[in-house]
Amino acid sequence: MSQEPQKSNSSDVIKVRYEKLEALKEAGKDPFVITTSDRDILAETIRSNFEEYENKDVCVAGRLMSKRGKGKVSFMDLHDRSGKIQIFAKFDDLGEVDYGFLKKWDIGDIVEVKGFVFKTQMGEVSIHAKAVRLISKSLKPLPEKYHGLKDTDLRYRQRYVDLIMNPEVKDTFIKRSKILSSIRKYLDSQGFMEVETPMLVANAGGASARPFETHFNALDEDLKLRISLELYLKRLIVGGLEKVYEIGRVFRNEGLDTRHNPEFTLMELYQAYTDYNGMMDLTENLYRHVAQEVLGTTVITYNGIEMDLGKPFERITMVDAVKKYAGIDFNEIKTDEDAKALAKEKGIEFEDRHKKGDILNLLFEEFAEEHMIQPTFVMDHPVEISPLTKRKPENPDYVERFEFFMNGWEMANAYSELNDPIDQRARFKAQEELLAQGDEEANTTDEDFLNALEIGMPPTGGIGFGIDRMVMLLTDSAAIRDVLLFPTMKSLPNDK
Repeated sequence: MSQEPQKSNSSDVIKVRYEKLEALKEAGKDPFVITTSDRDILAETIRSNFEEYENKDVCVAGRLMSKRGKGKVSFMDLHDRSGKIQIFAKFDDLGEVDYGFLKKWDIGDIVEVKGFVFKTQMGEVSIHAKAVRLISKSLKPLPEKYHGLKDTDLRYRQRYVDLIMNPEVKDTFIKRSKILSSIRKYLDSQGFMEVETPMLVANAGGASARPFETHFNALDEDLKLRISLELYLKRLIVGGLEKVYEIGRVFRNEGLDTRHNPEFTLMELYQAYTDYNGMMDLTENLYRHVAQEVLGTTVITYNGIEMDLGKPFERITMVDAVKKYAGIDFNEIKTDEDAKALAKEKGIEFEDRHKKGDILNLLFEEFAEEHMIQPTFVMDHPVEISPLTKRKPENPDYVERFEFFMNGWEMANAYSELNDPIDQRARFKAQEELLAQGDEEANTTDEDFLNALEIGMPPTGGIGFGIDRMVMLLTDSAAIRDVLLFPTMKSLPNDK
């Protein structure tokens, strides 16, 4: 793990900080015995409303991020969650004892300042200190101001330091919180009910992914971490809740890259008495609402590419997308053998178990997916890759499913949900056969879910949104780790 050399990280500097703490304790000013603060306002509130607060007494608290001045006058920058504000302190106001302690404060210390609001001759909104307290001691120095925290691996491992040193990182996670809040407000306004479903399950279904496995000692039973929210939410549709959603972590035992983390945030919602067309309308409206509310615009830019959420989203079938971008009319492909021969001709790798529909999906991924830059619904997938989706009545080789794409990424996956328990059992059986052939991502039969379908599920539209990718696009973040506060990292020797 590389890190720019920083003089302030030396053991001598840390030793001095511990010595300062001991001196504070001996003087009866141990900062760690302080349990609360009298803070009554945030820095940005003062800065944005100076006329209202000019000459008024306030109490602020936060982290000391810079010190300057000499002799009997000091200037400091204090940062709280809203931003920074300048502190002006004088020996004559604080007295010899308190000013002496203030002069020994270190960058990174947590401090409380009481005083009145004013503007300096340079026009800087500031607080003229009348009383100061050290309320928590920083015993390890922060990175130097002009170097910051640049090492990517260290930033992810020590997110607490990253948030302190890089304001744009804090802004990303503030926006993430606002995005989640905006999603909830929109869905709540549409009559959806937020629910919670199990994370530990006996049968991890609802997606094609390899689960993590664990053991529950009390029942002496092996369990899995969920890979999807789908099957439990559909049980609630059967139960009559009609409009439900959940935002939560799911877990997939897969690799790490710029768009994948083994635990990530998924939102799934299900609505009775609609289909995948209703889910398209909901997706358009939801994305526009969130972008407008959080960013103030429906035109976003990611990595220099402009995407317009205000225009109607394009709708194209998977067959038409392959025809458009690969020049292949898949309607002319009649058998699995014909499809495999075509794949060989186009240099597409496939497995013996793959069928015609699998080959169509591979062709789409190879030739068409990267062109889905503007908001696009890719519709009508082959039944082979859609075990939980209702078939198209006019063409049962395909299903009423779409994937929502932006920037060439899959952003959401939606179905007209399969509610035929007989068909569902047959598809589970097909998945079991794939599992026996070595497909570790295949589903297994969920008897309780089948029982729920036999009770009766109304026609239903359902969709799953990748929240992390949505946040990446709306914050122009290069990698999924940039929008996860604590991404999965390989443990260091001292962490084990």
